[in-house]
Amino acid sequence: MDKIVKAKSISIWIFIIPFVAVNTCLILVTQFHGLFQNQEDIIYNTFPYFDGGTSISRTARPYPSWLVFKSGMFFTSFLLIKYWLYNKEIIEFFDQLNKHKKKIVFFGIASAIALTLHSIFLGIKFDNDFYKLFRRVVMLLFIVFEIIAQAYLVITIYSFKEKLSKHINPLILNLKIFLVSILIIVALISIPIISLPGDYFLGFNLKFFKHGLEWNYFLGVITFYLLTFLMWKKIE
Repeated sequence: MDKIVKAKSISIWIFIIPFVAVNTCLILVTQFHGLFQNQEDIIYNTFPYFDGGTSISRTARPYPSWLVFKSGMFFTSFLLIKYWLYNKEIIEFFDQLNKHKKKIVFFGIASAIALTLHSIFLGIKFDNDFYKLFRRVVMLLFIVFEIIAQAYLVITIYSFKEKLSKHINPLILNLKIFLVSILIIVALISIPIISLPGDYFLGFNLKFFKHGLEWNYFLGVITFYLLTFLMWKKIE
Protein backbone atom coordinates (compact mmCIF):
# COMPACT_ATOMS: atom_id res chain seq x y z
CA MET A 1 0.00 0.00 0.00
CA ASP A 2 1.44 3.32 -1.13
CA LYS A 3 0.46 5.34 1.95
CA ILE A 4 2.11 2.84 4.29
CA VAL A 5 5.35 3.12 2.34
CA LYS A 6 5.19 6.92 2.51
CA ALA A 7 4.35 7.00 6.21
CA LYS A 8 7.22 4.59 6.91
CA SER A 9 9.75 6.59 4.89
CA ILE A 10 8.71 9.92 6.42
CA SER A 11 8.75 8.60 9.98
CA ILE A 12 12.47 7.85 10.01
CA TRP A 13 13.23 11.42 8.91
CA ILE A 14 10.97 12.83 11.63
CA PHE A 15 13.29 11.03 14.03
CA ILE A 16 16.61 11.81 12.36
CA ILE A 17 16.17 15.50 11.48
CA PRO A 18 15.23 16.90 14.91
CA PHE A 19 17.68 14.54 16.64
CA VAL A 20 20.55 15.74 14.47
CA ALA A 21 19.45 19.40 14.65
CA VAL A 22 19.17 19.54 18.43
CA ASN A 23 22.39 17.65 19.10
CA THR A 24 24.27 19.66 16.48
CA CYS A 25 23.30 22.80 18.41
CA LEU A 26 24.59 21.16 21.60
CA ILE A 27 27.89 20.23 19.96
CA LEU A 28 28.32 23.72 18.51
CA VAL A 29 27.90 25.59 21.80
CA THR A 30 30.01 23.12 23.79
CA GLN A 31 32.81 22.36 21.34
CA PHE A 32 33.06 25.08 18.67
CA HIS A 33 33.35 28.20 20.80
CA GLY A 34 35.01 30.22 18.06
CA LEU A 35 31.75 30.37 16.13
CA PHE A 36 30.07 32.50 18.82
CA GLN A 37 30.84 36.18 19.20
CA ASN A 38 29.17 36.50 22.59
CA GLN A 39 31.04 34.55 25.25
CA GLU A 40 27.83 34.19 27.27
CA ASP A 41 26.54 31.81 24.59
CA ILE A 42 29.34 29.31 25.21
CA ILE A 43 28.71 26.24 27.37
CA TYR A 44 31.37 24.00 28.90
CA ASN A 45 31.45 20.36 29.98
CA THR A 46 27.87 19.19 29.96
CA PHE A 47 25.90 16.24 28.66
CA PRO A 48 22.37 17.42 29.47
CA TYR A 49 20.70 14.05 28.95
CA PHE A 50 22.38 13.05 32.22
CA ASP A 51 23.35 16.19 34.12
CA GLY A 52 20.72 18.67 32.91
CA GLY A 53 23.46 21.24 32.46
CA THR A 54 21.57 23.28 29.87
CA SER A 55 18.23 23.48 28.11
CA ILE A 56 17.52 22.79 24.45
CA SER A 57 16.49 26.39 23.85
CA ARG A 58 19.72 27.63 25.47
CA THR A 59 21.81 25.72 22.92
CA ALA A 60 19.57 26.70 19.99
CA ARG A 61 19.08 30.44 20.61
CA PRO A 62 22.47 31.95 19.65
CA TYR A 63 23.76 32.38 16.10
CA PRO A 64 24.72 30.16 14.26
CA SER A 65 22.90 27.46 16.28
CA TRP A 66 19.47 28.88 15.52
CA LEU A 67 20.12 28.43 11.79
CA VAL A 68 20.44 24.69 12.35
CA PHE A 69 17.59 24.45 14.84
CA LYS A 70 14.99 26.50 13.01
CA SER A 71 15.63 24.96 9.59
CA GLY A 72 15.46 21.49 11.13
CA MET A 73 12.24 22.20 13.04
CA PHE A 74 10.52 23.87 10.09
CA PHE A 75 11.23 20.86 7.89
CA THR A 76 10.17 18.51 10.69
CA SER A 77 6.86 20.39 11.01
CA PHE A 78 6.22 19.94 7.29
CA LEU A 79 6.96 16.22 7.53
CA LEU A 80 4.71 15.89 10.58
CA ILE A 81 1.76 17.30 8.65
CA LYS A 82 2.40 14.86 5.81
CA TYR A 83 2.80 12.00 8.29
CA TRP A 84 -0.53 12.56 10.00
CA LEU A 85 -2.37 12.96 6.71
CA TYR A 86 -0.88 9.69 5.41
CA ASN A 87 -1.99 7.95 8.59
CA LYS A 88 -5.50 9.27 8.12
CA GLU A 89 -5.60 7.62 4.69
CA ILE A 90 -4.20 4.36 6.11
CA ILE A 91 -6.90 4.32 8.76
CA GLU A 92 -9.63 5.02 6.21
CA PHE A 93 -8.38 2.17 4.05
CA PHE A 94 -8.68 -0.38 6.86
CA ASP A 95 -11.48 1.19 8.92
CA GLN A 96 -13.49 3.76 6.99
CA LEU A 97 -15.80 4.65 9.89
CA ASN A 98 -13.12 4.94 12.56
CA LYS A 99 -14.16 7.51 15.15
CA HIS A 100 -10.65 8.72 16.01
CA LYS A 101 -9.28 9.65 12.58
CA LYS A 102 -10.35 13.32 12.72
CA LYS A 103 -8.90 13.73 16.22
CA ILE A 104 -5.62 12.20 15.07
CA VAL A 105 -5.31 14.65 12.18
CA PHE A 106 -6.39 17.64 14.29
CA PHE A 107 -3.97 17.05 17.15
CA GLY A 108 -1.16 15.89 14.85
CA ILE A 109 -1.30 18.97 12.62
CA ALA A 110 -1.85 21.24 15.65
CA SER A 111 1.38 19.88 17.16
CA ALA A 112 3.25 20.69 13.94
CA ILE A 113 1.88 24.24 13.96
CA ALA A 114 2.88 24.69 17.61
CA LEU A 115 6.40 23.45 16.81
CA THR A 116 6.63 25.97 13.97
CA LEU A 117 5.51 28.83 16.22
CA HIS A 118 7.99 27.81 18.90
CA SER A 119 10.80 27.78 16.32
CA ILE A 120 9.81 31.20 14.92
CA PHE A 121 9.87 32.93 18.30
CA LEU A 122 12.95 31.13 19.66
CA GLY A 123 15.76 33.64 20.15
CA ILE A 124 13.58 36.73 19.85
CA LYS A 125 14.25 38.82 22.94
CA PHE A 126 11.27 40.72 24.24
CA ASP A 127 11.15 41.57 27.93
CA ASN A 128 7.45 41.09 28.53
CA ASP A 129 5.76 38.66 30.91
CA PHE A 130 2.92 37.93 28.49
CA TYR A 131 5.42 37.11 25.71
CA LYS A 132 7.33 34.77 28.01
CA LEU A 133 4.08 33.08 29.02
CA PHE A 134 3.10 32.77 25.36
CA ARG A 135 6.33 30.93 24.52
CA ARG A 136 5.86 28.51 27.42
CA VAL A 137 2.25 27.87 26.41
CA VAL A 138 3.19 27.20 22.79
CA MET A 139 5.84 24.68 23.84
CA LEU A 140 3.40 23.05 26.25
CA LEU A 141 0.74 22.83 23.53
CA PHE A 142 3.21 21.14 21.20
CA ILE A 143 3.89 18.45 23.80
CA VAL A 144 0.21 17.97 24.70
CA PHE A 145 -1.03 17.87 21.08
CA GLU A 146 1.77 15.54 20.01
CA ILE A 147 1.17 13.03 22.81
CA ILE A 148 -2.60 13.08 22.26
CA ALA A 149 -2.12 12.43 18.54
CA GLN A 150 0.33 9.61 19.22
CA ALA A 151 -2.01 8.05 21.80
CA TYR A 152 -5.02 8.13 19.50
CA LEU A 153 -2.96 6.67 16.66
CA VAL A 154 -1.64 3.67 18.59
CA ILE A 155 -5.11 3.00 20.04
CA THR A 156 -6.59 3.12 16.55
CA ILE A 157 -3.98 0.87 14.98
CA TYR A 158 -4.29 -1.59 17.85
CA SER A 159 -8.07 -1.72 17.38
CA PHE A 160 -7.72 -3.28 13.92
CA LYS A 161 -4.28 -4.85 14.23
CA GLU A 162 -5.62 -8.16 12.87
CA LYS A 163 -6.25 -6.46 9.52
CA LEU A 164 -2.67 -5.22 9.60
CA SER A 165 -1.08 -8.56 10.45
CA LYS A 166 0.74 -8.68 7.11
CA HIS A 167 1.96 -5.11 7.40
CA ILE A 168 3.16 -4.57 10.97
CA ASN A 169 5.43 -6.08 13.58
CA PRO A 170 3.14 -6.53 16.64
CA LEU A 171 6.08 -6.40 19.05
CA ILE A 172 6.99 -2.90 17.85
CA LEU A 173 3.35 -1.83 18.10
CA ASN A 174 3.36 -2.93 21.73
CA LEU A 175 6.58 -0.99 22.29
CA LYS A 176 4.90 2.10 20.86
CA ILE A 177 1.97 1.66 23.23
CA PHE A 178 4.39 1.29 26.15
CA LEU A 179 6.37 4.38 25.06
CA VAL A 180 3.27 6.55 24.71
CA SER A 181 2.00 5.34 28.10
CA ILE A 182 5.29 6.36 29.73
CA LEU A 183 5.22 9.75 27.99
CA ILE A 184 1.69 10.38 29.24
CA ILE A 185 2.52 9.40 32.81
CA VAL A 186 5.68 11.52 32.87
CA ALA A 187 3.79 14.48 31.36
CA LEU A 188 1.00 14.28 33.92
CA ILE A 189 3.52 14.25 36.74
CA SER A 190 5.95 16.82 35.34
CA ILE A 191 3.96 19.44 33.42
CA PRO A 192 2.47 21.08 36.54
CA ILE A 193 6.00 21.43 37.93
CA ILE A 194 7.90 22.57 34.84
CA SER A 195 5.15 25.03 33.94
CA LEU A 196 5.81 27.02 37.09
CA PRO A 197 7.85 30.22 36.62
CA GLY A 198 11.33 30.10 38.06
CA ASP A 199 13.44 27.13 39.05
CA TYR A 200 12.25 26.54 42.61
CA PHE A 201 9.40 24.33 43.84
CA LEU A 202 8.71 23.88 47.56
CA GLY A 203 12.24 25.04 48.28
CA PHE A 204 13.94 22.68 45.82
CA ASN A 205 16.03 23.89 42.86
CA LEU A 206 14.57 22.10 39.86
CA LYS A 207 16.69 23.76 37.18
CA PHE A 208 18.79 20.71 36.31
CA PHE A 209 15.81 18.39 36.64
CA LYS A 210 13.82 20.50 34.16
CA HIS A 211 16.69 20.54 31.69
CA GLY A 212 17.39 16.82 31.90
CA LEU A 213 13.69 16.04 31.60
CA GLU A 214 13.43 18.29 28.54
CA TRP A 215 16.22 16.50 26.67
CA ASN A 216 15.05 13.01 27.51
CA TYR A 217 11.38 13.75 26.89
CA PHE A 218 12.29 15.18 23.50
CA LEU A 219 14.14 11.96 22.74
CA GLY A 220 11.13 9.91 23.83
CA VAL A 221 8.73 11.89 21.64
CA ILE A 222 10.77 11.46 18.47
CA THR A 223 11.54 7.80 19.28
CA PHE A 224 7.84 7.20 18.54
CA TYR A 225 8.67 7.86 14.89
CA LEU A 226 11.69 5.57 14.92
CA LEU A 227 9.40 2.82 16.20
CA THR A 228 6.91 3.68 13.45
CA PHE A 229 9.63 3.07 10.88
CA LEU A 230 10.47 -0.27 12.51
CA MET A 231 6.83 -1.28 12.94
CA TRP A 232 5.80 -1.23 9.30
CA LYS A 233 7.09 -4.22 7.37
CA LYS A 234 8.63 -3.81 3.97
CA ILE A 235 5.97 -4.17 1.31
CA GLU A 236 7.08 -6.39 -1.52
